[in-house]
Amino acid sequence: MTEASPDRILIVEDEPKIARLIGDYLAGSGYTPHHLDHGDEVMPWLNKQQPDLVLLDLMLPGTDGLVLCRQIRDCWPRLPVIMLTARVEEVDRLLGLELGADDYICKPFSPREVVARIKAVLRRSQALPQDRPGAPGTPGELVLNEDGWQALADGQDLALTAVEFQLLKVMMEAPGRIFSRDQLMDHMYRDHRIVSERTVDSHIKKLRKKIAGVWPEREVIRSIYGVGYKFEPEPMG
Repeated sequence: MTEASPDRILIVEDEPKIARLIGDYLAGSGYTPHHLDHGDEVMPWLNKQQPDLVLLDLMLPGTDGLVLCRQIRDCWPRLPVIMLTARVEEVDRLLGLELGADDYICKPFSPREVVARIKAVLRRSQALPQDRPGAPGTPGELVLNEDGWQALADGQDLALTAVEFQLLKVMMEAPGRIFSRDQLMDHMYRDHRIVSERTVDSHIKKLRKKIAGVWPEREVIRSIYGVGYKFEPEPMG
Protein backbone atom coordinates (compact mmCIF):
# COMPACT_ATOMS: atom_id res chain seq x y z
CA MET A 1 0.00 0.00 0.00
CA THR A 2 1.41 3.41 -1.03
CA GLU A 3 1.91 5.81 1.85
CA ALA A 4 0.11 9.14 1.44
CA SER A 5 2.39 12.09 0.78
CA PRO A 6 2.60 14.82 3.47
CA ASP A 7 0.23 17.75 3.18
CA ARG A 8 1.93 20.74 1.57
CA ILE A 9 1.51 24.08 3.35
CA LEU A 10 2.34 27.37 1.63
CA ILE A 11 3.50 29.97 4.18
CA VAL A 12 3.18 33.55 2.90
CA GLU A 13 4.93 35.67 5.53
CA ASP A 14 7.45 38.50 5.13
CA GLU A 15 8.97 38.19 8.62
CA PRO A 16 11.76 35.57 8.25
CA LYS A 17 11.86 34.54 11.93
CA ILE A 18 8.11 33.91 12.05
CA ALA A 19 8.14 32.02 8.76
CA ARG A 20 11.09 29.89 9.84
CA LEU A 21 9.50 29.10 13.22
CA ILE A 22 6.18 28.07 11.63
CA GLY A 23 8.00 26.05 8.97
CA ASP A 24 10.03 24.17 11.57
CA TYR A 25 6.94 23.30 13.60
CA LEU A 26 5.04 22.19 10.49
CA ALA A 27 7.94 20.02 9.32
CA GLY A 28 8.15 18.52 12.80
CA SER A 29 4.43 17.71 12.61
CA GLY A 30 4.79 15.84 9.33
CA TYR A 31 3.86 18.59 6.88
CA THR A 32 5.88 19.89 3.92
CA PRO A 33 6.18 23.69 4.21
CA HIS A 34 7.08 26.12 1.44
CA HIS A 35 7.74 29.81 2.12
CA LEU A 36 7.11 32.95 0.07
CA ASP A 37 7.82 36.42 1.46
CA HIS A 38 6.31 38.72 -1.18
CA GLY A 39 2.68 39.02 -2.17
CA ASP A 40 3.45 39.29 -5.88
CA GLU A 41 5.00 35.80 -5.87
CA VAL A 42 1.91 33.99 -4.65
CA MET A 43 -0.38 33.70 -7.66
CA PRO A 44 2.40 32.71 -10.12
CA TRP A 45 3.54 30.05 -7.63
CA LEU A 46 0.02 28.71 -7.13
CA ASN A 47 -0.52 28.51 -10.88
CA LYS A 48 2.31 25.97 -10.98
CA GLN A 49 1.95 24.24 -7.59
CA GLN A 50 -0.89 22.59 -5.67
CA PRO A 51 -0.57 23.07 -1.89
CA ASP A 52 -3.11 21.63 0.51
CA LEU A 53 -3.45 24.87 2.49
CA VAL A 54 -2.24 28.47 2.37
CA LEU A 55 -1.16 30.28 5.54
CA LEU A 56 -1.46 33.91 4.45
CA ASP A 57 -0.23 37.01 6.27
CA LEU A 58 -2.47 40.06 5.99
CA MET A 59 0.27 42.69 5.64
CA LEU A 60 2.69 41.84 2.84
CA PRO A 61 4.97 43.73 0.47
CA GLY A 62 3.46 43.89 -2.99
CA THR A 63 -0.02 42.40 -3.16
CA ASP A 64 -1.56 42.36 0.31
CA GLY A 65 -3.24 39.40 1.98
CA LEU A 66 -6.83 40.57 1.51
CA VAL A 67 -6.40 40.98 -2.25
CA LEU A 68 -4.59 37.64 -2.43
CA CYS A 69 -7.34 35.90 -0.47
CA ARG A 70 -9.92 37.19 -2.95
CA GLN A 71 -7.80 36.09 -5.92
CA ILE A 72 -7.17 32.64 -4.44
CA ARG A 73 -10.85 32.14 -3.68
CA ASP A 74 -11.84 33.20 -7.20
CA CYS A 75 -9.41 30.75 -8.81
CA TRP A 76 -9.48 27.87 -6.31
CA PRO A 77 -12.73 28.03 -4.28
CA ARG A 78 -11.84 25.03 -2.13
CA LEU A 79 -8.20 25.67 -1.36
CA PRO A 80 -8.13 26.26 2.43
CA VAL A 81 -6.77 29.65 3.50
CA ILE A 82 -5.85 30.67 7.05
CA MET A 83 -5.05 34.34 7.52
CA LEU A 84 -2.39 35.68 9.89
CA THR A 85 -2.84 39.22 11.18
CA ALA A 86 -1.30 41.60 13.71
CA ARG A 87 -4.43 43.74 13.50
CA VAL A 88 -6.89 42.90 16.22
CA GLU A 89 -9.75 45.11 15.04
CA GLU A 90 -12.87 43.06 14.38
CA VAL A 91 -13.27 44.58 10.91
CA ASP A 92 -10.04 42.98 9.72
CA ARG A 93 -11.10 39.57 11.00
CA LEU A 94 -14.45 40.04 9.32
CA LEU A 95 -12.89 41.15 6.04
CA GLY A 96 -10.76 38.03 5.93
CA LEU A 97 -13.81 35.82 6.40
CA GLU A 98 -15.89 37.81 3.92
CA LEU A 99 -13.23 37.19 1.31
CA GLY A 100 -13.39 33.46 1.89
CA ALA A 101 -10.74 32.68 4.49
CA ASP A 102 -11.39 29.45 6.37
CA ASP A 103 -9.88 30.75 9.60
CA TYR A 104 -7.69 33.51 11.02
CA ILE A 105 -4.98 33.66 13.68
CA CYS A 106 -3.97 36.86 15.48
CA LYS A 107 -0.35 37.70 16.21
CA PRO A 108 1.37 37.08 18.55
CA PHE A 109 0.55 33.40 18.51
CA SER A 110 1.95 30.08 19.60
CA PRO A 111 3.33 27.96 16.72
CA ARG A 112 1.53 25.01 18.35
CA GLU A 113 -1.73 26.93 17.90
CA VAL A 114 -0.93 27.44 14.22
CA VAL A 115 -0.34 23.71 13.74
CA ALA A 116 -3.57 22.89 15.62
CA ARG A 117 -5.59 25.31 13.49
CA ILE A 118 -4.08 23.91 10.29
CA LYS A 119 -4.96 20.37 11.36
CA ALA A 120 -8.54 21.45 12.15
CA VAL A 121 -9.05 23.23 8.81
CA LEU A 122 -7.53 20.33 6.86
CA ARG A 123 -9.83 17.88 8.65
CA ARG A 124 -12.83 19.97 7.59
CA SER A 125 -11.74 20.43 4.02
CA GLN A 126 -9.67 17.32 3.20
CA ALA A 127 -12.56 15.65 1.41
CA LEU A 128 -13.41 18.71 -0.66
CA PRO A 129 -12.77 17.91 -4.35
CA GLN A 130 -10.88 20.61 -6.27
CA ASP A 131 -12.43 19.84 -9.65
CA ARG A 132 -15.21 17.33 -9.35
CA PRO A 133 -18.18 17.37 -11.73
CA GLY A 134 -21.63 17.70 -10.25
CA ALA A 135 -23.89 14.66 -10.15
CA PRO A 136 -27.26 14.62 -11.88
CA GLY A 137 -30.02 15.94 -9.69
CA THR A 138 -33.76 16.40 -9.70
CA PRO A 139 -34.71 19.83 -11.10
CA GLY A 140 -35.28 22.26 -8.26
CA GLU A 141 -33.51 20.06 -5.74
CA LEU A 142 -30.69 21.06 -3.40
CA VAL A 143 -28.65 17.99 -2.40
CA LEU A 144 -25.74 17.58 -0.01
CA ASN A 145 -23.08 15.00 -0.84
CA GLU A 146 -21.36 14.62 2.53
CA ASP A 147 -18.76 12.15 1.25
CA GLY A 148 -17.47 14.75 -1.20
CA TRP A 149 -18.53 17.84 0.78
CA GLN A 150 -20.56 19.03 -2.20
CA ALA A 151 -23.78 21.00 -2.34
CA LEU A 152 -25.58 20.44 -5.64
CA ALA A 153 -28.37 22.67 -6.93
CA ASP A 154 -30.01 21.18 -10.03
CA GLY A 155 -26.92 18.99 -10.20
CA GLN A 156 -24.58 21.99 -10.29
CA ASP A 157 -21.80 22.08 -7.72
CA LEU A 158 -22.05 25.29 -5.67
CA ALA A 159 -18.31 25.10 -4.83
CA LEU A 160 -18.80 25.83 -1.14
CA THR A 161 -15.95 26.24 1.29
CA ALA A 162 -15.83 23.87 4.26
CA VAL A 163 -17.36 26.47 6.58
CA GLU A 164 -20.13 27.31 4.10
CA PHE A 165 -20.92 23.63 3.64
CA GLN A 166 -21.13 23.05 7.38
CA LEU A 167 -23.38 26.08 7.82
CA LEU A 168 -25.76 24.95 5.07
CA LYS A 169 -25.76 21.38 6.38
CA VAL A 170 -26.81 22.50 9.87
CA MET A 171 -29.77 24.45 8.51
CA MET A 172 -30.82 21.84 5.97
CA GLU A 173 -30.95 19.13 8.65
CA ALA A 174 -33.70 21.12 10.39
CA PRO A 175 -35.77 22.84 7.68
CA GLY A 176 -37.99 25.54 9.09
CA ARG A 177 -36.07 25.79 12.35
CA ILE A 178 -34.80 29.27 13.18
CA PHE A 179 -31.13 29.29 14.22
CA SER A 180 -29.70 32.23 16.12
CA ARG A 181 -26.33 33.56 15.03
CA ASP A 182 -24.79 32.22 18.24
CA GLN A 183 -26.07 28.73 17.47
CA LEU A 184 -24.70 28.87 13.95
CA MET A 185 -21.33 30.15 15.17
CA ASP A 186 -21.11 27.25 17.62
CA HIS A 187 -21.42 24.86 14.66
CA MET A 188 -18.96 26.82 12.52
CA TYR A 189 -16.29 27.34 15.16
CA ARG A 190 -16.35 24.56 17.73
CA ASP A 191 -13.51 26.08 19.74
CA HIS A 192 -16.03 28.73 20.86
CA ARG A 193 -13.80 31.66 19.97
CA ILE A 194 -15.18 35.19 20.13
CA VAL A 195 -16.41 36.07 16.65
CA SER A 196 -18.62 38.95 15.59
CA GLU A 197 -22.19 38.06 14.64
CA ARG A 198 -21.48 39.81 11.37
CA THR A 199 -19.24 36.89 10.45
CA VAL A 200 -22.31 34.65 10.20
CA ASP A 201 -24.02 37.30 8.10
CA SER A 202 -21.01 37.29 5.76
CA HIS A 203 -21.17 33.53 5.27
CA ILE A 204 -24.94 33.65 4.73
CA LYS A 205 -24.44 36.38 2.13
CA LYS A 206 -21.92 34.21 0.26
CA LEU A 207 -24.19 31.16 0.47
CA ARG A 208 -27.13 33.09 -0.92
CA LYS A 209 -25.01 34.46 -3.75
CA LYS A 210 -23.87 30.99 -4.78
CA ILE A 211 -27.39 29.56 -4.63
CA ALA A 212 -28.74 32.56 -6.55
CA GLY A 213 -26.25 31.77 -9.31
CA VAL A 214 -28.38 28.68 -10.03
CA TRP A 215 -31.78 29.81 -8.72
CA PRO A 216 -31.97 33.61 -9.06
CA GLU A 217 -35.69 33.68 -8.19
CA ARG A 218 -35.59 31.44 -5.12
CA GLU A 219 -34.79 32.26 -1.51
CA VAL A 220 -34.09 29.10 0.45
CA ILE A 221 -32.20 30.77 3.31
CA ARG A 222 -34.48 33.26 4.99
CA SER A 223 -33.64 36.02 7.46
CA ILE A 224 -35.79 36.31 10.57
CA TYR A 225 -35.40 39.88 11.75
CA GLY A 226 -33.79 40.14 15.16
CA VAL A 227 -33.53 36.36 15.55
CA GLY A 228 -31.41 34.61 12.91
CA TYR A 229 -31.83 32.42 9.85
CA LYS A 230 -33.70 29.35 8.66
CA PHE A 231 -33.62 27.02 5.68
CA GLU A 232 -36.98 26.85 3.96
CA PRO A 233 -36.91 25.38 0.44
CA GLU A 234 -39.52 26.83 -1.88
CA PRO A 235 -41.47 24.52 -4.17
CA MET A 236 -40.73 24.93 -7.84
CA GLY A 237 -43.16 26.68 -10.11
